Amino acid sequence: MIPLCHEEGLGIIPWSPLARGVLTRPRDKSKGATTRSTNDAYADRLYANADWGIVDAVERIAADRGVPMAQIGLAWLLSKRDVTAPIVGATKITHLQDAIGALDITLSADEIASLEAPYTPKAVEF
Repeated sequence: MIPLCHEEGLGIIPWSPLARGVLTRPRDKSKGATTRSTNDAYADRLYANADWGIVDAVERIAADRGVPMAQIGLAWLLSKRDVTAPIVGATKITHLQDAIGALDITLSADEIASLEAPYTPKAVEF
């Protein structure tokens, strides 16, 4: 969608850029389970067919850089030329700190490629 939006001159305001927290913690819930991650049936339905390789790549890059996974996810989003503003749902001060911290991260071409490689297009039913 991003190339199409660019071609048509449309700005992008991504909804749920961190996938309801999916991109903020390892997929192994024993490493970072939250009340929401273990009780959000809607997220379970939305992300049942998620590209978990992306979460693994976010985790690896965040560990290599020594930053939270949320910052890597948002830095990737901000690297996209037509993103005008992500909608970030902050319920804790650390959420705001991660959003601000993402502004200081410039991902390499290799990092971006490793984040995008596992992606496969899919339809989502609401």
